[in-house]
Amino acid sequence: MLKNLGVQPYLFPMPVLMIATYNEDGSVDVMNMAWGGICSDDLVALNLAEEHMTSENIQRTGAFTISVADLPHLKECDYLGIASARNTPDKFARTGLKAHRSELVNAPVVEDFPLTLECEVVQIQHGPEGFRVVGRIRNCLADERLFDEQGRIDASRLNAFCFDQTTGSYYAVGPRVAKAFNAGLPLLKKKA
Repeated sequence: MLKNLGVQPYLFPMPVLMIATYNEDGSVDVMNMAWGGICSDDLVALNLAEEHMTSENIQRTGAFTISVADLPHLKECDYLGIASARNTPDKFARTGLKAHRSELVNAPVVEDFPLTLECEVVQIQHGPEGFRVVGRIRNCLADERLFDEQGRIDASRLNAFCFDQTTGSYYAVGPRVAKAFNAGLPLLKKKA
């Protein structure tokens, strides 16, 4: 039996995304966020609170990178969601992570994360639902260890984790369980 919970943002899983920008002084700022993702073949959407330093940086620079959080860096990723760059100017330095300047956009690339999208801002929306940023993917950077024998990214090698808003917990993303657009094919032939 289904239980009515009312209006809740309980969609699972939510990605753990690491958004990197440059502060006004040129230092690196990275925040952990879950309210975002791919919204088209070459576009990402981020839903942020406007008071974040990251939001201010995105508006000023017109760029950001978005990386997949991975299990080997779970502690650092969680910290980057707890600490505020407004109160902790050396927030990124404390993690021990390394970054370099993107060649395509005015944003840092965190070298320790396995997969990073370099994005330029194409739209910013201010509304009752919050601060929304749409970014165009200019490039995707992937660690060589992610590739399978056919040269494709194997998602199981990302060691990604996701966020569960219902319990405020992280969960590891597991192994592949089926081939998309294939597992349901037998039902095409089934009579109702």
